[in-house]
Amino acid sequence: MRIVSPVLLAALLTLSAPGGLLADSIPTLTVTGTASVAVTPDLATLSLGVTTQADTAGAAMTANSTALKAVIARLQAAGIAARDYQTSNLSLNPNWVSNAAGTGNEVHGYIAGNMLTIRVRALDQVGAVLDAAIADGANTLNGLTFGLQDPRPSQDEARKQAVADAVARAKLIATAAGTKLGAIISINEGGIDPQMPGPMFRMAADAAVPVAQGEVEISASVTMVFELAK
Repeated sequence: MRIVSPVLLAALLTLSAPGGLLADSIPTLTVTGTASVAVTPDLATLSLGVTTQADTAGAAMTANSTALKAVIARLQAAGIAARDYQTSNLSLNPNWVSNAAGTGNEVHGYIAGNMLTIRVRALDQVGAVLDAAIADGANTLNGLTFGLQDPRPSQDEARKQAVADAVARAKLIATAAGTKLGAIISINEGGIDPQMPGPMFRMAADAAVPVAQGEVEISASVTMVFELAK
């Protein structure tokens, strides 16, 4: 004869009883709400620098340093504070080229590179800063992005709208199913996604380099679980 332990027997009786765990389980509804907030950027981040080539490593680095000092001096003259530019990459490499016989590679001088990441807080100066830096020796541009100096208010607004979207979705689904929403069981944030402005270029009146005028979109998502009323 098979013997069932008292603990296991009690659990089985609880699950199978009309008023047990399964009978008391509460139906739930899980929805995800999303929202995007479009705001005008007030910060531009540039990645630019100087690349130089010379016969020797020392000459390449010396020429690079001289050109970069001129670029930094122009940035300072344009009102860029020291806290808003930083060396992001420094490199020195041999310049390998195929030999005349085509049997291998040879070193033909050296290439030095120094990149700066620059934050421009006055967007109407972006074109002028680029033009000045290029005129003073910057010959490498790796990117230009836009953002916000203080993104928190926009992020919070996106969160609020995402929650409102989730609640609206849940109410719609519950009504369509012939039931009503109950209490909120859980809320999980899906994250914040900053989007860069679209490529809408316009020439500034006093700059030789075109700058982009657009909006930054900050997206948020939340997943909410609701009880469904019986």
